[in-house]
Formats: sequence, structure tokens, C-alpha cells
Amino acid sequence: MTTILGIETSCDETAAAIVINGRIIASNVIASQIDLHAQYGGVYPEVASRAHVEAIGYIVEQALGDAGISLAKVDAVAVTRGPGLVGSLLVGINYAKGLALGADKPLLGINHLEGHVYSLWLSETEREIEFPVLVLIVSGGHTELLIMTGHGQYQRLGGTLDDAAGEAFDKVGRLLGLPFPGGPNIERVAMQGNDSAFEFPRARLDSSYDFSFSGLKTAVLREATVAPSMAQRGERVGDKVPVLRSDLTIADVAASFQKALVDALVEKIVRAAKEYKVTEILLAGGVSANQALRREMKAASELPVRYPPLSLCTDNGAMIAAAAYWRLNAGLHSNLDMDVKPMWALTSDAYAE
Repeated sequence: MTTILGIETSCDETAAAIVINGRIIASNVIASQIDLHAQYGGVYPEVASRAHVEAIGYIVEQALGDAGISLAKVDAVAVTRGPGLVGSLLVGINYAKGLALGADKPLLGINHLEGHVYSLWLSETEREIEFPVLVLIVSGGHTELLIMTGHGQYQRLGGTLDDAAGEAFDKVGRLLGLPFPGGPNIERVAMQGNDSAFEFPRARLDSSYDFSFSGLKTAVLREATVAPSMAQRGERVGDKVPVLRSDLTIADVAASFQKALVDALVEKIVRAAKEYKVTEILLAGGVSANQALRREMKAASELPVRYPPLSLCTDNGAMIAAAAYWRLNAGLHSNLDMDVKPMWALTSDAYAE
């Protein structure tokens, strides 16, 4: 039995968890900063770092306590090394280093994106996932399409060239005057709207597997605001920039925007699944919680489509511990002098220094 403590501080959640054999969650504790950052309409990096410093000690203690285990009984300490916000990552890494050094435990610096992938292994116990699989990692800061041919074996097909899907949700949500985070609030409002009310663009980008959502965001801006040319230039229209049209039905805009974004994702996933002859499609990351994405993906493909339960879609320590299990089994560990990697891509050689 292998027991791993996983720590996650890549953005605005301070999280720790105990996972057994990469599959069984013994505890999973998360301190969210959503309310803290809502006043800014997005994550404020310095505020996030300070909140991590304040929370990480008691979050780790609670994870150990909830699992009924002491640090001495843990087999390894895993922590998110990147990608993410530098200040936030440093808090987690330095705390994990101290734990590993003090308790004489192996240390593993884990790629945050790989953590999201392994959230699927925490939620699937009846049937093993068979390789090769197609993985869409879709979250606030990332939109990545990968082929996974085995544990730790990845081929990147494409990713976002500008805004990630979750970032587009947040920005459009802010434009429409919805609370932060934008994703769940746009989804909530969109349920009451007509997703055919506006014909927003789907960026095709020829035959590539890259994504682009900045044009979609701009199209929403132009359709939803008065004097859009002024708003685009950042000039003031009255006392706000931009100003929504008085006759606008927010629910219709939200539904049409969500439909356009989901269509762009699903079209490329289906095409890639056929080209690379995968056995299954995996969705992971915060935006994988979106019910429209889940519904459209299952309708568009004859392949099995898997996604984590809602509790594991957003950032958490359990996914970091789960990913670390397979790394530890392969005989890998990190040195105490490892540094953060804020722009760390997930590829088969991601862990090569």
C-alpha cells in the first residue's frame, strides 16, 4: 500500500489530500479563495500568495487528520511544481520541501496538468482506462489536447493560442456583469437562454488542433455593448467600459457564447479521436464540469467519454497525489533544490530537467 500526501497551490485554491495507491481518496481538503478574488473579477496573484501562506499549514494538518494518519506513515510528499502563478507555486513547494526534509520522505514535483489527467483515475474504479486515450484538459488557464499512450506518456496535439476556455468564460462573464468565476455563472444563466439567438464565430484554424477564443470574446463584446468600437479601444462610454445594450437578453448571450465555445472544443475532439484511433475520450479540468460540454461531447462521439465528478474537476490535492503515485512507482522523485516551473508544458519528457 502506497500512501501519498498531495499539495496543490498553483492558483487560488490551497489544497491537500491523502491518496492510497493512486486511486483511493482518504482525505481531500480545499480552502477556496473565490470570495477573496470576486471583488477583483479575477485572481489577484499577490493576494493569492498571501492567502496560501495563511492557509497551507492547517490545510495539510486537516488532510492528515481526516485520513487518520501521521506524516511519519506517509510514503511520499507530492506538490504542484507548475504551471501556475509563481508566488502561489512557491508557497506550496517550499512547504512540501520542509515536510519531506523533516520527515525524510521522497519529494515529487508534479505537473499540474498531469494532476488533472489523473483525477480520472480517482473517479473510475469499476473499469480500467485503456490506452491510447484522447485527453482534453480544459480549465481557467489551460486548454490542451493530448494523446495519452500510457502512464506518463503524452503527445500534445494542440492547445489555446490566446485565451483558455475558462479564461474566456471569466472574461465574458465579467463583461455581462456576472459574478466571478464566470464559468459556472454563465452556465447557470445560459439554462434560461436561447443558444441560437446569436451566431457567434467558431475559430477553425484550418486543420490544426489548436484553439482560439479571443475572436469569440470580441464578438460577444461587439454584440452586447453600445458603441463597441469605443469600448474596444478602451475609451469611456459614460462612466463604464463597456456599457451593455439596454435591450440585451443576458441569458441569450450567455447561451449563445457557451454553445460556440463548446462547439469549437467538440469538433476538434471528435476529429482527433477518429484520426488517432483512440479507445476513449477523457475530459479534465474545471471546465469539464460544464454540463453542456459533457452533453454535447457524449452526443457527438460513439466512444466512451469520461470526466471526473464535480468535486474533482477544480484544483485539488488528490489529483496531485494520484499523479505522483505513478511517478513514484516508476522510481522517480525530485531533488530538494527543484524550483517552480510556471510555464511547464505536459509532454512525455516534461520531467526531464
